[in-house]
Amino acid sequence: MFQLGCANRACFQNEILSGLTVALALVPEAVAFAFVAGVDPLVGLYAAFMVGLLASIFGGRPGMISGATGAMAVVMVALVADNGVEYLFAAVVLTGLFQILAGVFKLGKYIRIVPHPVMLGFVNGLAIVIFLAQLQHFQITDDAGIAAWMSGEPLMILLGFIAMTMAIMHFLPKLTMAFPAALAAIIIVSGLVIGFDINTTTVGDLASIEGGFPAFHIPSVPFTLETLYIILPYSIILAAVGLIESLLTLSLIDEVTNTRGRGNRECVGQGIANTVTGMFGGMGGCAMIGQSMINVNSGGHQRLSGIAAALFLLSFILFASGLIELIPMAALIGVMFMVVMGTFEWTSLRIIRKIPRTDAFVLVLVSGVTVATDLAIAVIVGVIVSALAFAWEHASHINVKGYDDENGSRVYELNGPLFFGSVKSFMELFDPENDPDDVIIEFQNSRVADHSAIEAIDSLAEKYIKLGKSLHLRHLSEECKLLLTQAGDLVEVNVMEDPKYHVADDKIA
Repeated sequence: MFQLGCANRACFQNEILSGLTVALALVPEAVAFAFVAGVDPLVGLYAAFMVGLLASIFGGRPGMISGATGAMAVVMVALVADNGVEYLFAAVVLTGLFQILAGVFKLGKYIRIVPHPVMLGFVNGLAIVIFLAQLQHFQITDDAGIAAWMSGEPLMILLGFIAMTMAIMHFLPKLTMAFPAALAAIIIVSGLVIGFDINTTTVGDLASIEGGFPAFHIPSVPFTLETLYIILPYSIILAAVGLIESLLTLSLIDEVTNTRGRGNRECVGQGIANTVTGMFGGMGGCAMIGQSMINVNSGGHQRLSGIAAALFLLSFILFASGLIELIPMAALIGVMFMVVMGTFEWTSLRIIRKIPRTDAFVLVLVSGVTVATDLAIAVIVGVIVSALAFAWEHASHINVKGYDDENGSRVYELNGPLFFGSVKSFMELFDPENDPDDVIIEFQNSRVADHSAIEAIDSLAEKYIKLGKSLHLRHLSEECKLLLTQAGDLVEVNVMEDPKYHVADDKIA
């Protein structure tokens, strides 16, 4: 069930160095998201460690990095503010249980119905969100707690080291691939700042990351129905947000690495990670696209890199907090800016005028909603708009070819799907009053798709019956006949040479 994925020393070395790079980038992100959720920074760091470790072990996508995320943090704010952090821990445990059930019932495969324009919008929107999240580090807060944008020498120093970090990450891979470029950039910039005692913002300016090993802790909440009513809505939303972000990130890593992860196993892995994290005082989390891209681009394609990242992060908390707090934020900002440039689908700007207008609209819409609200809402909106556009377009594709056969029956050869969007056009294709006594609808090139289609057939049959005429349906697939059992005696189904086609069904985990 579990393999590290490395068979030689070079692989081990590469995976561990990639994990170290990711761990360094995880620190400020976990602290920042803890502040967003209104909890102590260690709650975010513990979540990054626990979720990262367990998702790497039990998840379905080797090389993908999980931890505390902003998408889930914004959902937690109201719960923490109204009820306290213990209710958050309880909600995270329940979140994990919902995610495990999603994997057990194989719901992970449905991420494949997300259209490509939605995926592009998700990637572009998330790249913008990552970029905007870095802008807070260009602000300084005075003694009164008022934030203002940097200017003058502090700004020039920050921008200079950001540019140096990005330059190292860009040019080093052209010289050698033996060492992760992001880690090299962090080490070089940190060495310059510490060695020359340059005054610039560091990780320690955000918060202290010193702490102990996370201890087992059952959430201190009353085990009552009232507690369940409080945490249930948050747990459902957190589970949905976490799985959507994780499965979309999984799809993106699949595309980048030309491999295939297992969606249902990832659901279970994320569920185990969140359930355990809630029991150890963590805020929960899901897959992180930024850190996952750092890992993949640094050569971390196996489970070992994610495990190493989590263990390095724990060692920072336990033993090396003072050293990690000296790392300049400029280095980490530069790494994240390179992630933004690598994550954003620049080709989407070139093709946006060449693709259908509906797809272009969905792409822009999902990007905008991702930035304005959150990922889950953006994806849901994108899928709904894409589905409605598809239904609208295909509603006009239904048509019939009518002729009289050798028995004097009127035959209507139906072409196109019969579903809620096309039922009105379907009803207008027939002429019950002027048709002969026996009418046959040929379904070999059509399909009964939903309950609206069944109701339309029932209504059409009633019209013929009231006129004393018979209506037959011919060449239905097995799935269509099952749907039509609700029609009862109103419709006579004449099975003749049924075509062997089936409704698409993907049973792969």
